[in-house]
Amino acid sequence: MRTQLYFFTFVAVLLGLSSAKLAAQEEVTYINPRTVNESGGPFSGAVLAGNTLYISGTLGLDADGEVPAAVDVEARNVLNNIRAQLQAAGMTMDDLVLVQVYCSDVAFYDTFNEVYRTYFSAEFPARAFLGSGTLLREARFEVMGIAVDH
Repeated sequence: MRTQLYFFTFVAVLLGLSSAKLAAQEEVTYINPRTVNESGGPFSGAVLAGNTLYISGTLGLDADGEVPAAVDVEARNVLNNIRAQLQAAGMTMDDLVLVQVYCSDVAFYDTFNEVYRTYFSAEFPARAFLGSGTLLREARFEVMGIAVDH
């Protein structure tokens, strides 16, 4: 009797996981897919799975595709790009739960933070600030994140 109970519980859990996985697969939306992202690279700008948005790494280039001369302008550009991905999914910067910042030189940490803190009206998300060395196009920053629609 006890073995049957365990078996049925196991099957119920498997069925529940399978249906949850199928439901999650049905709810995937690609934001700025690879055919239109700024770099032409093989990735989407963001992927919305259920209520979670996974934002690809983005740079803070100017409209001409160049790295701005000023560090704070580049930081603002990259965060504006993150905000645009969030807005495309109906979210805001305050929906971010995790941010990863890759930086070519950690000497830019303070300047980045001065700009970064102005983008949030609530609590800050969890974050990593990583010294990465050379970034694509000689950028100073590449930022990616995860947001959850509350």
